[in-house]
Amino acid sequence: MMADPAIMAAAALAGIAMGWVHFVTLTRVTAMLVAGRIAGVGLQMARFALLGAFLWVCAKGGWPVLLAGASGVLAGRALVLRRLG
Repeated sequence: MMADPAIMAAAALAGIAMGWVHFVTLTRVTAMLVAGRIAGVGLQMARFALLGAFLWVCAKGGWPVLLAGASGVLAGRALVLRRLG
């Protein structure tokens, strides 16, 4: 069974947003941990929980939706890396 292309496109766009948020906040986590702020650990756990929840929701839609969402996360990462470096 093939997933609806509109759902796959939505998963990809949401994945781009999720990847962008996930990797932009990585710089903040790093700065917090280097400064010795324990709150960085909580932010790191929140980052992983949010990403895991997003991928779990995508997986409930089947492997094509999961693949679209994960590809979007990687595209969001590429956007952050292009912006930062």
